[in-house]
Amino acid sequence: MKTESLENPLTSAAEACTARNGAETLLDTLVACGVDTIFGYPGGAALPLYDALHGQPAIRHVLVRHEQAAVHAAEGYARTTGRLGVVLVTSGPGVGNTISGLLDAISDSVPVLCISGQVASGVIGTQAFQECDALGISRPVTKWNHQPRDANDIAEAVREAVRIALGGRPGPVLLDLPKDVQLQRVDAAAPAEVPVVSPAPALPPQESLHAAAMLIAQAQRPVLYGGGGLINAGETACERFTALARDWHLPTTLTLMGLGAMPTSDPNFLGMLGMHGTVEANLAMHHADLIVCVGARFDDRITGRLSDFAPRARKIHIDIHPGNIGKVIPVDVALAGDCDAVLEALTALLPAPLPAERLDPWWARIGHWRSADCLAFTPSDTTVLPQQLMRAVRTQLEGRDAIVSTDVGQHQMWAAQHLAIERPRRWLTSGGAGTMGYGLPAAIGAQIAHPDKTVVCVSGDASVLMNIQELSTAVQHATPVKLVLCNNGYMGMVRQWQQLNHGNRLSHSWNAALPDFVALARAFGWGARRVDHPRELDEALAECLAHDGPFFLDVRVAAQENCYPMMPAGRGHHEVMLADDRWYCDDSA
Repeated sequence: MKTESLENPLTSAAEACTARNGAETLLDTLVACGVDTIFGYPGGAALPLYDALHGQPAIRHVLVRHEQAAVHAAEGYARTTGRLGVVLVTSGPGVGNTISGLLDAISDSVPVLCISGQVASGVIGTQAFQECDALGISRPVTKWNHQPRDANDIAEAVREAVRIALGGRPGPVLLDLPKDVQLQRVDAAAPAEVPVVSPAPALPPQESLHAAAMLIAQAQRPVLYGGGGLINAGETACERFTALARDWHLPTTLTLMGLGAMPTSDPNFLGMLGMHGTVEANLAMHHADLIVCVGARFDDRITGRLSDFAPRARKIHIDIHPGNIGKVIPVDVALAGDCDAVLEALTALLPAPLPAERLDPWWARIGHWRSADCLAFTPSDTTVLPQQLMRAVRTQLEGRDAIVSTDVGQHQMWAAQHLAIERPRRWLTSGGAGTMGYGLPAAIGAQIAHPDKTVVCVSGDASVLMNIQELSTAVQHATPVKLVLCNNGYMGMVRQWQQLNHGNRLSHSWNAALPDFVALARAFGWGARRVDHPRELDEALAECLAHDGPFFLDVRVAAQENCYPMMPAGRGHHEVMLADDRWYCDDSA
């Protein structure tokens, strides 16, 4: 009897084990690109990716409790390291929940790669279970998105995603992978190739650099103005920026996103600029004859009323994204390029600094504005003022080289005004999108990246509830984050605007049923304590920072304290509110 020749089943099994599928290829390529951490949450359409993670020891997966938090944690990781933050979620509501985080990342130029599972290719467009148009809903909040339909295209798609996320003005990208493509075998292993980051734009023309250098050398009332682009450009760019300020004795201000680009203790630093910036920073911008903007966008929270913005100033704008230059404010010299490279080229063309005395009249005028001491407050003996809390946090963090994240609202502005941010990548906050719920997961991401650093989240009672479930993430992954709650019982900034602009009609801005935060934090496994009186504050903060694990400090602060100084919407820099009924105005020539 003749028998048929059959394929050896053991050989077939061995070949199947060595062949890589789309999910494994994606992870192999991420490892080749230097990725070692992913923040995510599994689901049906992403299970092949999670199965591949089980066999990939080179990648640490951080399980969050909500997909929005995964993006914010990846942002905290990216912003404190300068590396790519990576997110892995499932289809439908999984990727839908990332949109607020992706909006935050694109608003603040944070490099994030979001990888979403998708239903199988054959049922896309049929309203299959947990299907959604991931490309359509993410397009407005990403630099680029793509859906590979063949596993052999995955490796190059990942490399392209990494190039785009990190190149030029950084930002989020999204790869959407159908489940069948994740499982499809690839023809060959993904090459172990590190992607080439897109080159920065070429240096601006020499004539533009020379024109900028001449304006700086001739200015009588200059202001140096830096933003988050400086942080993205790296420590060397921040050092060049600081050296320019010191060498030329330039009054210098930073945006909310730029804090840390120059030490806040530097005598040339005028404080933060903009809506809740200092009197001296805002009035210096108004009266300047030259503004040198480096890595900032002239956004509305900085400019105030456009018709009154720096009416006497020539303007130089350095930005990696040419589309930002001249978009809001016309400028005299446009310098498109990487902040570090442009600052290096510009400072090389500057003559030897003129004697510091040439700016003495300008500094004397600034000194007069500084004498208003616009951040001063009188501490209370009976109630913790929010400013009092921030100054106490500042004192306790001295010498720790701590990383501080915030949520969004009054506490965010008080933290920006009163904390000392001495180095780049130590300050994490949501600037462009103003995303409540950002602070805690961003702090966890930063702590994952820097396990030996002190990481503190300053939050508010409304913001912290947006992602309170991430208390569990901190415990599971042994991240000793410290959360300091500025608890006033209100959506504080909403309440302040309702008081000032809407006849004090406090429509739905009071949190009438706040939980017992101490009991809640302890239920999650955190250390916790409540502070009700100023005399407890220093000792409680010391206990919080000394605790081995995560610690939640609930500080009850004055309920209806307003955040000042304030340049109200629709006003100019020369019109600054110092208190509810007190203004500082100076429009003299």
